[in-house]
Amino acid sequence: MSGNSKKTWNTKYGARRVREEAPVLAEAIVAAQGLSDNIDEQADIAASLMGLPREQVYAELQKMAPRSKDVVRTVAFTGPASAPRTFVVERKTTRRIIPAANRPARSVSA
Repeated sequence: MSGNSKKTWNTKYGARRVREEAPVLAEAIVAAQGLSDNIDEQADIAASLMGLPREQVYAELQKMAPRSKDVVRTVAFTGPASAPRTFVVERKTTRRIIPAANRPARSVSA
């Protein structure tokens, strides 16, 4: 069962089983990275979310790669000059291409 509790909720559609997953430290670190750019503040936030010592979280935070901030934002105006409408376009960088030497071999089916 891997730590999941067997809860059942009775709804108007019948009984529903609920699966609960305990949060993991990596999730808390990602949440902290979304709230702050400072690594010390991230360690404090993640430690308080998980109830772990700050030193343990800081060590794990050092192992993780920093979150990329490669989102390009473009603000554009459209419509008539008397009542322009604004919209924001966000573009993420393209995915990396794996060199052919590192790709797994393809199987050719006839």
